[in-house]
Amino acid sequence: MENKYEIGLYRCLLKSGDSPQYTWSLNGNKTRNTEIVERNAENNIIILRQNISGYLVCSVENHISHVSKEGMIPVCKDEETHCNISEDGAGCYGALRGTVVIQLMKNTSETPKYEWKNKTSTILRGRRNNYFPDTLKDRFVFIPMYGTFSIMNLSRADSGQYTLETFDSDGKNIEKKTLQLIVQAPVSSVQLVPECLSQGEMKVSCLSEGGDSPQYNWTLDGHTLTDSVLFPENHETNVIVLRQNISGRLVCSVWNRFSFLSTEKTISTWGCTFINCTSNGTQISGWVLTENNILCVESVVALGMVMTSVLSPLVFFLAVAIGFICTKKKRHTFKVEKDNSEPVYAEIRVVPQQERQTEETVEEEMDYKQVTFSELPQQTVQAEHPVYAQVCKVR
Repeated sequence: MENKYEIGLYRCLLKSGDSPQYTWSLNGNKTRNTEIVERNAENNIIILRQNISGYLVCSVENHISHVSKEGMIPVCKDEETHCNISEDGAGCYGALRGTVVIQLMKNTSETPKYEWKNKTSTILRGRRNNYFPDTLKDRFVFIPMYGTFSIMNLSRADSGQYTLETFDSDGKNIEKKTLQLIVQAPVSSVQLVPECLSQGEMKVSCLSEGGDSPQYNWTLDGHTLTDSVLFPENHETNVIVLRQNISGRLVCSVWNRFSFLSTEKTISTWGCTFINCTSNGTQISGWVLTENNILCVESVVALGMVMTSVLSPLVFFLAVAIGFICTKKKRHTFKVEKDNSEPVYAEIRVVPQQERQTEETVEEEMDYKQVTFSELPQQTVQAEHPVYAQVCKVR
């Protein structure tokens, strides 16, 4: 069992078998005329009315076998375009890959003879409720009871002029009417693309995809754009130019007969930035989008890397030198050695040197410590600043 295009048309497909007989049931009961709009002569194709749903079963049998196929069917959505050929030359619009239902007549029982043609061939011929061919293309559905002709899964090739001719019982032409079918694609997506111009204005393009004959409308913070915002004033095209220092919520709406989409972008007063720099040896000057500015960033990063590579060694050596000086200044213990003696240490208090004094005065200001010497090679006392001290050897 196959559901074609979800409009309530179901067909039972048989791979093999001679003289098959088809029967249908819905929710365990044999289908009734109140549920079915139309069925073909073999009864392997049925069209259910709108809002019919449930458990549908198609059973096929012959003299030697019996098989069935079942499935749950959803409620069909009314997404069809309806047209009427009552007015000669009327226009009819259908959505690409959608369905169009054309009202040809009230019903065929009151029409002795009729023909339905497109621009290249005759689609069907009929006498009251009987028509030929009784099996149309997969995408065509004719319901004599309602006088409607449907085309499903519309393509652009279906566009063009269609003609309905009616005749009396003697074959005399009674009436001829035409209908122009136009298949259009709905808008599938839309996006805003900003761009900065030479004087700091912002050009914004509203780009849509998939739509035929789209129409546009712009608003800023919910209000229609005026000449105080636009340069020049024009808000019915897909491209606008905003003056400098314009901010707010910019919305572009796009629609045609079969769709409506909109998109928005928050515009800030600093949306465009003027840059003036050199990048890779090239001078760059002009207005660019602040959020997308990458023209002058590389040169700034490169300069920072160069400064870092130069300053890092200098900082390192400066830190080592400061540490060395600080270590030297904190040193107050001096090693005192003599020939063939072990090293001993004397604690010496350093007195800041003022004016040079006599030897007697210096000696009065010094503290004396006892130091014991052993026999070791002679070495001398080292000091960073001149000090005055006397070390006595205890015998």
